[in-house]
Amino acid sequence: MEGLVLLGQGIVHFLTPWSLFNVAWATLLGVTIGILPGLTATMGVALLVTLTYKMAPDQAILTLMCVYLGAIYGGSRTAILLNIPGTPANAAAALDGHPLAQQGKAGLAMGLATTSSTLGTMVGIFFLAIIAPLLSEAALKFGSYEFFWLALFGVVISGQMTGSDTPLKGYIAGILGLLVAMVGMETLHAHQRFTFGIAALGGGIDLIPAMVGAFGLAEILSTMKRKVTGHVAPVNDRVIPTLREIFQYWRTIIRSGIIGTFIGIIPGVGEDVGSWSSYAAAKRASKHPEEFGKGSQEGLIAAETGDNAVVSAAMIPTLTLALPGSAAAAVLIAAMLIHGVRPGPMLMVENAPFLYQIVAMLLLATIANLIFGLSLTKLFIKVLVVPRERLMAVIYILCVVGSFAITQRMFDVYVMLVFGAVGFLMREMKYPMAPLVLGIVLGDLLDLNLRRGLALTQGDPSPFFTRPISAVICLIIMATILMSIPPVGKRVRGLFGRKGAEQPSSP
Repeated sequence: MEGLVLLGQGIVHFLTPWSLFNVAWATLLGVTIGILPGLTATMGVALLVTLTYKMAPDQAILTLMCVYLGAIYGGSRTAILLNIPGTPANAAAALDGHPLAQQGKAGLAMGLATTSSTLGTMVGIFFLAIIAPLLSEAALKFGSYEFFWLALFGVVISGQMTGSDTPLKGYIAGILGLLVAMVGMETLHAHQRFTFGIAALGGGIDLIPAMVGAFGLAEILSTMKRKVTGHVAPVNDRVIPTLREIFQYWRTIIRSGIIGTFIGIIPGVGEDVGSWSSYAAAKRASKHPEEFGKGSQEGLIAAETGDNAVVSAAMIPTLTLALPGSAAAAVLIAAMLIHGVRPGPMLMVENAPFLYQIVAMLLLATIANLIFGLSLTKLFIKVLVVPRERLMAVIYILCVVGSFAITQRMFDVYVMLVFGAVGFLMREMKYPMAPLVLGIVLGDLLDLNLRRGLALTQGDPSPFFTRPISAVICLIIMATILMSIPPVGKRVRGLFGRKGAEQPSSP
């Protein structure tokens, strides 16, 4: 009952002209970022953090949430019309969305994507409002030992499931992020680490310019390197689908929403995994799996429901454990810290209304997505004619200004340039970026709790392995790493496969 009251207060809090204006322009900006190939939700949020620095905390977070949700949704436009996913999360939507467009059903495809995105977000919001308070209460029992393993788990799981060629590349990127987080003065004894005599490194590597470089400048370099070409499918049919066209797939919507929610709760996995997992589950359960990849409305609905459910669910570990549910959520944690909001187990104790304000933000952003998506489809398509050269020049200026604006130091601009170059090289070698960013975000949490735990036991590491919760998380991490080794993973899957094959023959 208290939760409903706080939710109602959160919604009323944002029903002001200024808040609704921020919802409108931020959602439109997010959709535009999603539509443009090469621009990602994470990059959009990272750039906007620097521009919302002077805004009130609640309005700044509201703006960033709307951009995040709008970008994940907007990427489906390009996937359907050009067969080029606007963001990685929309790759699965292109499999059936573009064939539908080629059949003269581009408007219907975008209408289905819009409504299923809305329903997926609603499923994630429902579980966010229910699970987050419970998880936050359970997390109050965590100590330094548990938080050390949680931080390590976030890096390991993101390295395992970010779509790189091998999990090893994900682990390397995550470890690199952890090493970057170690630069500067450590918090317990004020020792300088990895500064190499450079005074500016004494304060460490600031997260914002590092992320702006890794996602902004690296994205610019990658986009300018490749040619984005494709025929824009015409939109001459209706955009608004009928209720029957949506709810005949109600099982798919619920299943994909739950899968997306589960994926979102796992730190660092991201929307693309939620989309592909939902698509695969829908294909297995479908009565017409042969239609998938050829213009299946069910496949499009599953993909868009799954990835948008992840956005809301990613806020569960982000708010309750301070572990980002996705790369964009890592940027949101940085934004919250900048604006004086400390996510983590103490959030429900120190600032309980904020959780329900996040729920209200997601609701408003979802409604804005639905309205704009169904009414401004043909206007959004015109964004695709913007010359990339002009667009990338503007984004580069925003990268430089944004990196400089936080602390007014040219050193942060240099950090942005270095991370942009490193990020570009990593992309070229097929290294995932999410583990790198999560390593930087979680490095302080891991480092501080490791040394604090050892200080409490005077150097005895045994509580890290003997405390029940710590032991369980440690075993999960070990199992995850072992399963990522091809011979081990293949053998384990083979054992389960043989058992499954033997089951039908048993009497």
